[in-house]
Amino acid sequence: MASNDQLIERIEAQGKLFGHPKGLYLLFFTEMWERFSYYGMRGILMLYMTKLWMENGLEIAEDSAALIYGFFTGFVYFTPIIGGWIADRFIGQRKAITIGGITMFLGQLVLFGMNTHFGLGLGLVLLIIGNGFFKPNISTMVGQLYRDGDDRRDAAFSIFYMGINLGALIAPLIVGLLAEDWFALKDAAGNITAYGFKYGFLAAAIGMALGQLIFNGLAKKYLLEIGEKPAPSATVEASEIIEDVQNVKTGTLTSVEKQRIAVIFILTFFVIFFWAGFEQAGSSMTLYTDTYIDRNFFGWQIPTTFFQSVNPLFIVALAPIFAWFWTSKFGKKLTTPVKMSLGMILLGIGFLFMLFATYEVQTSMEEGKEVVVQKAALVWLILTYFFHTIGELCLSPVGLSVVTKLAPVKLASMLMGVWMLSSFAANIIGGFIAAYVEKLGAATIFVSIAVFVMVLGLIMLLLSRRLSKMMHGVK
Repeated sequence: MASNDQLIERIEAQGKLFGHPKGLYLLFFTEMWERFSYYGMRGILMLYMTKLWMENGLEIAEDSAALIYGFFTGFVYFTPIIGGWIADRFIGQRKAITIGGITMFLGQLVLFGMNTHFGLGLGLVLLIIGNGFFKPNISTMVGQLYRDGDDRRDAAFSIFYMGINLGALIAPLIVGLLAEDWFALKDAAGNITAYGFKYGFLAAAIGMALGQLIFNGLAKKYLLEIGEKPAPSATVEASEIIEDVQNVKTGTLTSVEKQRIAVIFILTFFVIFFWAGFEQAGSSMTLYTDTYIDRNFFGWQIPTTFFQSVNPLFIVALAPIFAWFWTSKFGKKLTTPVKMSLGMILLGIGFLFMLFATYEVQTSMEEGKEVVVQKAALVWLILTYFFHTIGELCLSPVGLSVVTKLAPVKLASMLMGVWMLSSFAANIIGGFIAAYVEKLGAATIFVSIAVFVMVLGLIMLLLSRRLSKMMHGVK
């Protein structure tokens, strides 16, 4: 502990920026460029898979593409458990971040250079592996910049979270312009005949490379020895986790701890279905926007990819308001189960706006092909993203917070892993949901998701008092 405090003292001696170590902002920009790379690629992935060969796509059927998308985004949330363990036991966070960054850079280059089904598979596998090394370890290093009990730590993670959303905000805009405008081929009427997807993947690769150059060039100066070596107590911690799991089985945990753990599992169950609906933004909603939403804005066709930036834009705008509201007199009265139930209900309301959009669409059949006669107004899509973002802010941050409060200290990491696995399951379920859009119709899928998550939200609301009692004072 003493040596760790001495290391933090040496870091702080370098000076602070806005009250925080300069190393925080190094991690901020490293994460920002990694998220730029991921969300840029994610923004065009469904379009790349489903467009025709002559349009520079892979001509994969929409249902198959949705499943590929679901499994890819699902495993992106699974591999960090393995990557974090490898870093803690063998190589340290710094090497893991570098390995992850280089692997993701190569994955983006494969997508750029190999316009084939094999290239798609290899590129996505490299991205999944790289993300597993990168994602858990950079977050861990943020916490290592501060002593235990330092009040600035929460604020540091808020700054770091802004880096995530900044990358997610700008990536679809830049990649969308490259793929659907600057490098796209258009006919006389302005319709795209061939997309520049490969240049979008190239931009994602460049963003990843920039992040790695910044990190490896400045880490030694601003992070000193933080993250260079594996955790010294990793073996002990692993044995303690095994012991704690045995304690759960043998009943060593107190009744209060057992009830709190039960609440974590109950909330995790509900959260799976929230994210399964929320992640339609990158799959079924992207395809629907591309075909059925009127994207004309004063004569300019807004790239479909741009709409992947709406959610992070709303988050950046609304997060401070929610942070204030939760600490207000009324906000303090709302328990975590109530907040999360509101999040699910708001997600369902958002999908109802997509249902309204389907009523505006008019199509006809010409030579066996569907022709869109009238598209839906853009306002329906914006309202959907608005309500989805409010729902996310009601559910995601408070969910992460409550797990840290409810979990027994020795089981905290394991139970946070359980919480994160909900996103793994949700994305795969979301892929299966999106795969049925073409068979059942967008209206059926959107209304089904809306009704299902709203019913679950109401069930959670009815259970909120019982869950609050099981939380034993934790709000």
